[in-house]
Amino acid sequence: MTHALAPLPGAVRTVPPARAVLRSPALPVVAVLAVLGLPPAPGGDGGAGPADAVSAAVVLYCAVRLLRERRRPLSPTAAVVLGLPVAGLAVAAVGASSPGAAFAGLGRYLQVFVLVPAAVLLLVRDRAGFRLLAWSFVGLALWQGAVGTHQYLTGTGASYQGEDIRAVGTFGPTDVMGMATVVALGLVCAVGLALGHSPLRWRLAAAGCAVALLAPLALSFSRGAWIATAVTCAAQLLLAGVRRALTVFAALTAAVLLLVGGVGAGTAMLQQRIDSITRVTDAPDQSVVDRYTLWAAATAVWREHPLTGVGLKNFPEYRDGHASLALSSGSDTEGAGAAFRRQPLLSPHNMYLLVLSEQGLLGLLALGGSWLALLVCALRESARARRTSRADVGTGDGGGHGDGRGGDGRDGGGCRPDRGVDCGLVACGLLLWQLTDFVYGDVGGPSTVLTGVSLGLVAWWALAGGTARTDGTGRDVDVPGAEGAVAR
Repeated sequence: MTHALAPLPGAVRTVPPARAVLRSPALPVVAVLAVLGLPPAPGGDGGAGPADAVSAAVVLYCAVRLLRERRRPLSPTAAVVLGLPVAGLAVAAVGASSPGAAFAGLGRYLQVFVLVPAAVLLLVRDRAGFRLLAWSFVGLALWQGAVGTHQYLTGTGASYQGEDIRAVGTFGPTDVMGMATVVALGLVCAVGLALGHSPLRWRLAAAGCAVALLAPLALSFSRGAWIATAVTCAAQLLLAGVRRALTVFAALTAAVLLLVGGVGAGTAMLQQRIDSITRVTDAPDQSVVDRYTLWAAATAVWREHPLTGVGLKNFPEYRDGHASLALSSGSDTEGAGAAFRRQPLLSPHNMYLLVLSEQGLLGLLALGGSWLALLVCALRESARARRTSRADVGTGDGGGHGDGRGGDGRDGGGCRPDRGVDCGLVACGLLLWQLTDFVYGDVGGPSTVLTGVSLGLVAWWALAGGTARTDGTGRDVDVPGAEGAVAR
């Protein structure tokens, strides 16, 4: 007669991965990303869309969970970091030209930089939830990239130099940066997952996804997305360590060379677009001229209202009075199933200058201070995760190899404890990409909600003790020194 063995004291029961995913509180956030894969409504103006409505539902869902569980939402540190932008927004909303503009601008900023990040922070309970969202970014990028590549190959994309070849995915020509943003963020997540210490099969899958996303990113013809992605991936490689960085860099370099020299990818238009990055000062095209002119206008507007700016949504009213005659009347959009349309230039296409002109120094310091705090805390947690991981290698903790293999060399068995190195690389990468891309763009369009989700993942890693151990049920295991942003 056999008897069941009683569990050892302090042991925890693990939940199968599939069941853990279905039970994850972060699952509603995946719905936000899934909606972004749908085509836009006919006649849409590129503003708020279904994904924004779903993000509002996620915020409400998070609030209901907090009330039902009767627990404090955020720690004082997390509340201050995420709530810091509210100060500048409140002042700038008072200076808006109308109540409607104040409400629209305030709602958009709160959604992207406060409410959605806080909801994601609270709904992501462990590294499994974090990785679920990171892989969701990759999946959305692969879908949009496939649609964009098909548009390029069949000549059904947005208009570019008289040909309908620009890959824009399901976002259409009114949001040409939408697909580029999705693909770039997915590529950043894939690189971070590939550089971590997860099982080998997952790292190989992530590396393959990163390589596959290079083509649609190139076909987006978005120079700002190219630059932000290159800077971010280089930073991720350095954060991962020299040896691992050299290996992955060699693989990515080979993929880029294959892409540029491949059939259809090395066209004269793409080569001209790449070369134009180094000629933005010597021989700028009209889009670069417009951008420089808008930057100068935003700077001039700020100089007249240095402390609090001109108010939310007020930049277009002051633009023409401070811009030179070199500024065009708008950008032409056409193709991808949409008719010709003249799109007005309503922002300086630089997030920092947009905030500076509309919210002044007060708004920029508040919003920039929040981002800087997230970056410092995220880098600190990543350094802690790497130190702990190296200590595991030195002591032989877990009886496995540093590449996620067990002591017998097989994938996944007996690997050392999960320190979340890949989560740190993804979080730091997402924030670095946003901060770099904000030099060439700002918020606007359906893809804007991705910024809020990205900042939420960064906030979880930076402020919720992302390097703490977690068990298979999603509960945090108490580790000395790990500070949780969610008061349990």
